[in-house]
Amino acid sequence: MNNNIEEKASFKKFISLIKSTNVKKRLFFTGVFLTLIGTAGSLIVPLLTQMFIDGFSTDLITGPLLALIIGVFLVSAVVDGISYYILAKIGQTVVRSLREIVWDKFLKLPVSYFDKTKSGESVSRVVNDTSIIQNLITSHFPQLISGVLSVAGSVVILFFLDWKLTLIMFVSLPVSIGVIIPLGSRMRKVSRKLQDETATFTGAIQETLSEIRLMKSFNAERYEQQKGRQGINQLYKYGMKEAAINALLSPIMSTIMMFVIILVIGYGGLRVADGTMTIGTLVAFLLYLFQIIMPMTMFAMFFTEYNKALGATGRIMGILEMNDEKSGDTSHKELSYKTLEFNNVTFGYDKTPVLENISFNANNNQKVAFVGPSGSGKSTIFSLIERYYSVWSGEIAVDGVNIDNIPLGEYRSGIGYVAQESAVVSGTIKENITYGLQTSEYTDADIARAVEQSYTAEFINELPDGIDTEVGERGVKLSGGQRQRIGIARAFLRNPKILMLDEATASLDSQSEKYVGEALNELMSGRTVLVIAHRLSTIVNSDKIYFIDSGQLTGEGTHEELMASHDLYKAFTEQQFGDD
Repeated sequence: MNNNIEEKASFKKFISLIKSTNVKKRLFFTGVFLTLIGTAGSLIVPLLTQMFIDGFSTDLITGPLLALIIGVFLVSAVVDGISYYILAKIGQTVVRSLREIVWDKFLKLPVSYFDKTKSGESVSRVVNDTSIIQNLITSHFPQLISGVLSVAGSVVILFFLDWKLTLIMFVSLPVSIGVIIPLGSRMRKVSRKLQDETATFTGAIQETLSEIRLMKSFNAERYEQQKGRQGINQLYKYGMKEAAINALLSPIMSTIMMFVIILVIGYGGLRVADGTMTIGTLVAFLLYLFQIIMPMTMFAMFFTEYNKALGATGRIMGILEMNDEKSGDTSHKELSYKTLEFNNVTFGYDKTPVLENISFNANNNQKVAFVGPSGSGKSTIFSLIERYYSVWSGEIAVDGVNIDNIPLGEYRSGIGYVAQESAVVSGTIKENITYGLQTSEYTDADIARAVEQSYTAEFINELPDGIDTEVGERGVKLSGGQRQRIGIARAFLRNPKILMLDEATASLDSQSEKYVGEALNELMSGRTVLVIAHRLSTIVNSDKIYFIDSGQLTGEGTHEELMASHDLYKAFTEQQFGDD
């Protein structure tokens, strides 16, 4: 995928990407105009120097002349500083907008994208790739503008000063182009590899650090050390290739420019000797030549940075061109979530179907359990209900409305999900309970009620900071039972119409299970409840049970009905739950 994205990168794409940030054109042209003024000031100085040298006399060294020269220097410097700040501000604003666009896009992408892409690689796109573009815009682009104006102005003035000497300077042009183009092409390939390796390495270290307990408990430090060093060495290798190109580019350009200076001094010296050129003109010529040489070296650096930015642009544009998660915006009646139906649903993650022609229904005030061997497709059913994925064929409907035609935010607001291990993010307990809700959607009384109903108050009241206690990354400062109760409190606060439980008490100790079980019983009241069953008590108390085997629904009914009519269910139940 990356190679294709890289091939699509172009100057047109780069400009299109910058335009999408709604850059302030008036401010941009103000910065360019001030740059023009500052450059014009710097172009005047060599002419004043020529006049001063050619007409050298103690009588000419007057206060007004010295004040004029110093004033031109100061005004030029001040204007250059202001213009640089304006253009740098534009660059920072563009990158801020670009990061907002990329971040917003990530939040809209479907779960299937994140199934295939490490989170660290996505982080690299938001941070590293945008930083490359930022570096080009804020550091190199302002220098490019002033450099182009300086070179253009200097060349025009030089032609007026002495066109023969100016032509000698252009000897370096084809040589410079012959050096910059192949090295720039090589730099583009190296920088592309470097960006890929940076994204891969970022993903790997983020994955390792997020599972630091797994690594330490299995003594995997040496393995991760070797893997990390492989990634670091890859970055080093491509970084050195990039450095080698720059190491070639800088001295080659310097040598070319030095050769030009020697030619100009030699030829100009002969012209001064035979009286066809004044010393002042030669000095002015050399001053203008330096105003050309400095930007020319910078142009070479800009070209390499531009090629790096093209690679970053290709990756960012590749992400922005991906399809968003289906939102569903068809008009429909107000939902009550009284019924949930699967009608001949078939779905798979790759080319192999995981569910085949699944049909079932669940109604309000019903507790529906899904039972079956591991890998039979039970969790996939929950993922489809959440609309993490789109079905291959068939239909999922709520109140008779295809869920693909319901606005996604509205649809998900009616669904609550409590997994075996509830997800907890870094922040306070309160921030985790209210996660995803706007402050206008709940009150402190609502939070207090959710805390009481979920039995979360049992441990919150014992904490020094209470509900404002920091839980640590992924809730590492909490026990499994505490995290579960926070997840249930979160579900209580949302007040979902459809509640999905991946048997939330399965991995808890007896005391935590008591609290969580009581909270779940209260939470399930008056709702449509879907349960992936891991305990016999869950199955026995269900209004309806669906047995899933190898992606197919092979039996349905109450526990007693299936025990009497479904041999595989009976054998599975006795094998799985015989000790319950």
